[in-house]
Amino acid sequence: MVDLRTDYLGLSLSNPVVASASTLSSRADTCKRLQDAGAGALVVASLFEEQIEHDQVELVRVMETGAESVGEALSYFPELEDYNVGADAYLSHLSMLKQELEIPVIASLNGTTQGGWVRYATRMQEAGADALELNVFLIATDPRTEGAAVEQRYLDLVAAVRAAITIPLAVKIGPFFSSIPNMAVRLVEAGADGLVLFNRFLQPDIDLATLTVDPTLHLSTSEEVRLPLRWIAVLRDHVRASLAATTGVHTAEDALKLLLVGADVTMMASALYHHGPEHLTAVVEGIDTWLGEHDYTSVAQARGSVSQGSSADPEAFARSNYMRMLTSFTSPYDWRALGSPQA
Repeated sequence: MVDLRTDYLGLSLSNPVVASASTLSSRADTCKRLQDAGAGALVVASLFEEQIEHDQVELVRVMETGAESVGEALSYFPELEDYNVGADAYLSHLSMLKQELEIPVIASLNGTTQGGWVRYATRMQEAGADALELNVFLIATDPRTEGAAVEQRYLDLVAAVRAAITIPLAVKIGPFFSSIPNMAVRLVEAGADGLVLFNRFLQPDIDLATLTVDPTLHLSTSEEVRLPLRWIAVLRDHVRASLAATTGVHTAEDALKLLLVGADVTMMASALYHHGPEHLTAVVEGIDTWLGEHDYTSVAQARGSVSQGSSADPEAFARSNYMRMLTSFTSPYDWRALGSPQA
């Protein structure tokens, strides 16, 4: 019997497959299905910075309604529900999930500035969240903004939230840093207990019929798993923090590869949209079967056994693999493969 237990952010999980932040967590019954299907933990869909700012604007608006009227105007103030447009509803939902579920429930904040983040991070902790995932979606488009300034914004955000809460803190980042290992180390030094690799920045498209930006969401594929695979393999032996892999985890095989290079947990959402919450069962069972067939007694034993530091060919995760692949690739339309001179 393989021991599938893993430790993530200091939390004990029954297995390393986590339902990542998505709208699937917006319904309690779906969350229970995820739990019953075998999710080791659940990350609740993010509370966005824009929702916090909107709540604050709405609160000012309704509190000023009738302010210049006579005393009886006080009775005109709307009920709380009239301006509870996001943040408070999120906290109520989070609290309810903690009461209904047995698996760890991880809250998520998405934004780029401190603003109301610190206050809402604290309120998420008070609502019962077992941990907090800080999802920094920061795209620098001003050419006058230097890379160092962008990195410092990340570090300042992490430090501010870390100072406000006592529950574990994970930071979800994108892959667009000049030195991912250096940034990873600095984020941990700033207070992150774990890193989630990687934030899947949604890319814009153009609708040619309307000449407008198309916000269509495109779900991930297993091909995308190779980006977090490389960097978790590199970071495993250099960062003293939990490592979560997300983006491209669709099958047990995807999850196993990430565990072998050093991930503590693998997170999935797109596959659950495709196949439903019960797909988790097949993934967990697939991990268990493969590990048993390959004489692993536990996830802990397998974790990191093929990381860069443990690999017989460490450079396979770096440039030499890139060169080898390009120089050995042959197209079926290449004249060398066809055995005749190029026309």
